Amino acid sequence: MEIVTLLRQFIRTKWLARRFANRKQLERWQEAQVQAMLRRILPDSPFYRKRMNGLALEDWRSMEPIDKKLMMAHFDQLNTRRIGKEEAFQVALQAELSRDFAPQLDGITVGLSSGTSGNRGLFLVSPQEQAKWAGTIIAKALPGPLWAEHRIAFFLRANSNLYTAVKQRRIRFSFFDLQKSLQEHLSNLNEYQPTVLVAPASMLRLLATAQRKGELRINPGKIISVAEVLDPLDETYIQETFGQLIHQIYQCTEGLLAVTCAHGTLHVNEDLIVMEKEYLDEHKERFFPMLTDFSRVTQPIIRYRLNDILTEKRTPCPCGSVFTALEKIEGRADDLFWFHGEKESLVSIFPDFIRRAVISASDAIEEYTVRQHSLHELEVSLRLKAGQEELAQEKVRKSLMAVIREQQGQLPTISFTPYELQLGTKKLRRVERMFTPDEQQEDDRRP
Repeated sequence: MEIVTLLRQFIRTKWLARRFANRKQLERWQEAQVQAMLRRILPDSPFYRKRMNGLALEDWRSMEPIDKKLMMAHFDQLNTRRIGKEEAFQVALQAELSRDFAPQLDGITVGLSSGTSGNRGLFLVSPQEQAKWAGTIIAKALPGPLWAEHRIAFFLRANSNLYTAVKQRRIRFSFFDLQKSLQEHLSNLNEYQPTVLVAPASMLRLLATAQRKGELRINPGKIISVAEVLDPLDETYIQETFGQLIHQIYQCTEGLLAVTCAHGTLHVNEDLIVMEKEYLDEHKERFFPMLTDFSRVTQPIIRYRLNDILTEKRTPCPCGSVFTALEKIEGRADDLFWFHGEKESLVSIFPDFIRRAVISASDAIEEYTVRQHSLHELEVSLRLKAGQEELAQEKVRKSLMAVIREQQGQLPTISFTPYELQLGTKKLRRVERMFTPDEQQEDDRRP
């Protein structure tokens, strides 16, 4: 572990943001960082050298964007260590099957994304990049000073050398495998007594329920939601149970993108990345992010388009940071709901509209999922307070109909099924589309 790099990154992260009096200062600094990164990676990345196609370094924003599919198709030529995709995939897959996440490839940590969008991605991280990541996480996410003692309980689908890089003399790190049983987790947590609890929202919800029942008896100083969209209903339940603000870390294969400040506001890590915005609505609130990570060299991420839907926060955060603030991570473009509109057109509805329609319909709703199976079929599953099933279902039906009608969509059939939460390798998506709109539209046109 490169402790000097970790400490340097910790200090830099703690104090760098305070140097920027305004956005212009930050953006000038970011520009210098991106150009310095390009000078380092272009000699060793044939893929990006070709993408630049003779452009001057200051014109890097003219480079065509990439996405996960393109990155994986050119993985061998994109990374700067000449690591082959097939070899890297086998190392990462073997780690997941054996649950031994220590092996590396030529000294490089290899990992697999969860594949929420149906396309699993590889990530490569060098020891120095691990140390930088650890220094950033300690500075942004851990409460108290660097020398404080911490016992971190980290729930994830798969462990990684990247996460265990945080482990230092006064910082204990314990990986909790999501594939293991809840009862085993409760027993281990009661013994471990974490000071920091990090888990997907669905697991935090289960732990909160166990805490209310007295099966779990912990008092963490900080709780952080990761890996899944934190639904407002779950956030309120977890906060009320543990009596504290629920923080978030927004991270994916493509980088450490945002962390909440002390006030609970998600701020983009603009000391690590440039986030360009492809706006999706006329009010310029929702957008797809396009990422350029100037902190990574082994697997460069330059003008990488994510299909996550983010909502920008318009009101200033009390913390005073000049870093972009996010109102929420709304979901994925894959979870836009689509309905027949006028004539042969289709109309889309953002996941948050569906989410709010359900949550606001009834106080009896404790948990829910909404799945769209076709352009004219919705399945709603509700976990309700006893004795309020029929009334709550009718309120949800009317609320959803109102939102779809307001967006000029043709009303679908809405069916209700028993609520069931399944944990494990699949992320919880409370609002989820189960089909491809264009294919469905073609099917509907066939006689």
